[in-house]
Amino acid sequence: MAYYRFSQYLDQSDHAVFGALYDPGHATPFSGIYRCETCGHNAVSTEGHPLPPQNHHQHPSWEAVRWRLIVAAH
Repeated sequence: MAYYRFSQYLDQSDHAVFGALYDPGHATPFSGIYRCETCGHNAVSTEGHPLPPQNHHQHPSWEAVRWRLIVAAH
């Protein structure tokens, strides 16, 4: 889970990009914080760089990592 202290620095958005799921290694569409939908681990990734791989942290090998953008940087 991502935390924040100052809500005045964040804007809520219902943009479709927050609903998309991405595979490990996929080119990061927007810089920001991504959440693994399987285990809840968060990772920061920069636009154009690959999202973290399947083995980026201790993860049940039988469950696929699927990344969802939860906080976008702009």
